[in-house]
Amino acid sequence: MSLKHLIGGQLVDGGSRRAPVYNPSTGAVIREVPLADAATLQQAVDAAQAAFPAWRNTPPAKRAQVLFRFKQLLESHEERLVQLISEEHGKTLEDAAGELRRGIENVEYATAAPELLKGEYNRNAGPSIDTWSDFQPLGVVAGITPFNFPAMVPLWMYP
Repeated sequence: MSLKHLIGGQLVDGGSRRAPVYNPSTGAVIREVPLADAATLQQAVDAAQAAFPAWRNTPPAKRAQVLFRFKQLLESHEERLVQLISEEHGKTLEDAAGELRRGIENVEYATAAPELLKGEYNRNAGPSIDTWSDFQPLGVVAGITPFNFPAMVPLWMYP
């Protein structure tokens, strides 16, 4: 089975180079993954930058709904995701399930975005001085995650 990149809602081949994915428990090749070339990477960055203005202007309550739906999708596909983590990383099913469950808990925490993004206001922090903080999305980010926690670490970072 050959995988593709998902960019802007579309499956993209993304270059001619490919690499096998091995099941560490058996040594068998179970999939083939495309290795993105510079053009594919730029396509992903461009798609993310194009989506950013709408996301930035999405009210926190709506963002929380998106994250809640993501959480539901993770939970409804939990058994298959655990199997994939086990196949691709050699984890026991129990370890893979624990990792995914912890990741889902992080997504659940992020659904509190409306509360987390309120900021702070301090009256009279000094003589005639009030202070406040306001949290705003900064832009497109990328994460480099470790191979040994393929679900948990991305589910910490991205939500």
